Amino acid sequence: MITVDEGRAAPPVSPPARRSPAVPLLVLLWAGAAAVLALWWTGTDAVVGAAGWLTGAGRITGLLCGYACAVLVGLMARVPLLETRIGSDRVARWHALAGRWTVSLLAAHVVLIIAGYAAQDGASLWHETVTVVLDYPDMLKATAGTAVLCAVGITSARAVRRRTSHEFWYRVHLLTYAAVFLAFGHQVALGADLGGRAASAAWYALYLSVAALVLWFRVLVPVRLNLRHRLRVESVRAEAPGVYSVVVTGRHLDRLGARSGQFFRWRFLGAGLAGTSTPYSLSAPPLPGRLRITAKALGDHSARAALLRPGTRVWAEGPYGSLTAERATSHRSLLIAAGVGITPLRALFETLPGEPALLYRARGPEDLALRGELEAIAHRRGAPLRYVLNGPHGERPLLTPEWLRSAYPGLPGHDVFLCGPHPFAQDVYEALRAAGVPDRRIHHESFEL
Repeated sequence: MITVDEGRAAPPVSPPARRSPAVPLLVLLWAGAAAVLALWWTGTDAVVGAAGWLTGAGRITGLLCGYACAVLVGLMARVPLLETRIGSDRVARWHALAGRWTVSLLAAHVVLIIAGYAAQDGASLWHETVTVVLDYPDMLKATAGTAVLCAVGITSARAVRRRTSHEFWYRVHLLTYAAVFLAFGHQVALGADLGGRAASAAWYALYLSVAALVLWFRVLVPVRLNLRHRLRVESVRAEAPGVYSVVVTGRHLDRLGARSGQFFRWRFLGAGLAGTSTPYSLSAPPLPGRLRITAKALGDHSARAALLRPGTRVWAEGPYGSLTAERATSHRSLLIAAGVGITPLRALFETLPGEPALLYRARGPEDLALRGELEAIAHRRGAPLRYVLNGPHGERPLLTPEWLRSAYPGLPGHDVFLCGPHPFAQDVYEALRAAGVPDRRIHHESFEL
């Protein structure tokens, strides 16, 4: 372990407490689910026999699936209130949970409805399936939407994600919009519980509101940003083996409102990168005329970043994320990074008020990206900086609860900012919880949307 620990820390500055709207939003979402169930309850006179119970269960799961689709898309809309006040990490977890529920409800709806119709008609499951798909209105589009949504769910499974590039996953994930669009006609055409004028109007209002959020925040706002700021690559510099920093310049960048710890989705219109949008964090505090990101060559997009030429046009979306100083609730903070996860924490290490400490996990000294900058910040602020490196035979040291408590006295009173590969982040999160750090004090970022 290499340790840099000099001088005294800056005077404590406690950030103002801000109430998160997470609980009211969750209450609202569950209230919406209850209202959807009320549609079935008020529209059902009686349930008779096995066919009636199967069909009724199929209608319930279909309604809830339709509602979950709207919630799923809404959580993808990058609404600033959700991003900054709730946190993109928590929103990403909600989105993943909503995705699992959506696919599960969809599968249950398909099975239950076909089984109920087959029992009612006295037909086989196969015959009823063919009849429903080919003869019922809008069912061919709904079937295509079902197939697309299942494909999105499969590629989002963690075992599959580990074997595919971020670029592939992101492109498939965008098909969620197409799946929801294809299935909507089926919902209003065959949804017996949406036949009333009020219910149909409410369903249209729900979907049109979600569509408006996506159109505004994921299309129009980025168009306005890029027309206004005209971003271009200024320079590219190697930081470590396979790690490069890209400096981007533009007009009036201070009006972006970007903060240390946030990220943008970047599309470089050169080096064969125009077709891919990838999230990279700011690796230095944003300045009025320049932004800097640092990327490691892990996928097609990041590997080609080193080939970018000065003057290349850049298309950006953001800023996103809430891994910022506003999340802090204490004047003492511990930043824990691994690999290229150092990028947002390097910016926070320079700007976070109070008494920050940084712990950086890497394979070896040559893999410590931005090392010179980190040590300069540590010296200037008098902030503790620790490197945790592999042993001489490649063994990885474990950040155990006991070691963390010993290295950082009073750890449960710290805010912890965490960024790194998912397995590392998960292990460290569990170690921090075992060391007594409350969940509300552990902040991490996710690029899942």
